[in-house]
Amino acid sequence: MDFGSVEIPYARPTQWGRELELVTAAITSNWIGTGPFLTRLEEELAALHRVSSALLVVNGTAALHASYLALGLKPGDEVIFPGFGYMAGANVALQLGLVPVFCDVDRETYCLNAKLIEERITRRTRAVVPIHTYGMVCDMRQILDLASAHRICVIEDAAEALGGSRDGFAAGTRGDVGILSFHAAKTITTGEGGAVLTSSDEIAERVRQFRSHGSLRQRYFHDFPGHNFRMSNLHAAVGLAQLEGWESIIRERSRVVNLYREKLNSVCGVRLQAYESSVSPVVWAVAAELDLADDESASTVVNLLRERGVETRNGFHSATEHSIYGPMRAPIPTSNHLARTVISLPTYPGLTNENIDRVCCELDIALRRVKT
Repeated sequence: MDFGSVEIPYARPTQWGRELELVTAAITSNWIGTGPFLTRLEEELAALHRVSSALLVVNGTAALHASYLALGLKPGDEVIFPGFGYMAGANVALQLGLVPVFCDVDRETYCLNAKLIEERITRRTRAVVPIHTYGMVCDMRQILDLASAHRICVIEDAAEALGGSRDGFAAGTRGDVGILSFHAAKTITTGEGGAVLTSSDEIAERVRQFRSHGSLRQRYFHDFPGHNFRMSNLHAAVGLAQLEGWESIIRERSRVVNLYREKLNSVCGVRLQAYESSVSPVVWAVAAELDLADDESASTVVNLLRERGVETRNGFHSATEHSIYGPMRAPIPTSNHLARTVISLPTYPGLTNENIDRVCCELDIALRRVKT
């Protein structure tokens, strides 16, 4: 990530105090691969989410992969994904011979809901992967009721929603499994890293086996073909130091998001992602739908902002834009529209109020330029 090329980068990891101290402790203890920081971080994440197990892995994509394997999904099984969102889960599904099926998302929240999912369920559907996009938490109660009625698994992709909740339940804790990401741009970071959340002892045991070569009972003996998805003790040390700053993270992200909402109210042509009243979000990225003509794209605005020293990002590509997924089973017009019109703004604790003023001002100028 090149921070030098822009004045306000899209993301910048924040250190909360003891990252270097704990990494140094891991190195000097010689516990570099495995070690006690891994156990401590798993225990703290499980307690934070009120689940029985939080299983650390090398990244959020590995968490999805391990979850599919632990749930026993097999080649030919259909898995439902949102047509707008980060496609890590769909990519892993293809690698495993699963069949990604895409449904449209809600125009206001950018997320799946039970009604949209139900339209895509067939006799071959085995799972659904709701993504808590940008930090908005899907209505899991309705999704779980639907999944139970059709006997399908639910894998919550909470990579962008760490710390958020809905109806008092933390994101990632209501499905059969939930996954987290600790990528450098996420709410807390371990550099790279992820976790599988579950309250099923059986699923937790299978994730442990799959992340460690399919071997737990006896060294070098493989009960089944597994992977090496294990996080290192060094990465876990960083994660523990990050968690020590949890209250500051929540406070600072709230400040950033609230100020954006206040400032962007006066910017014509900006419609912010909706967060429903039952959701207490920890927003990963402030996302905005821009009022653009049919022949205009958010990419133009992103490029204009970059020229002015502000780095923003296009919204996610729609599933229809990826040839690897083949033809869509049915149209996903909202996903296509959001892919063309949504951008996400720098959203991290290190942003000053002046930075946020600058982003909003430059966005206003860029939109006016597009319209002239």
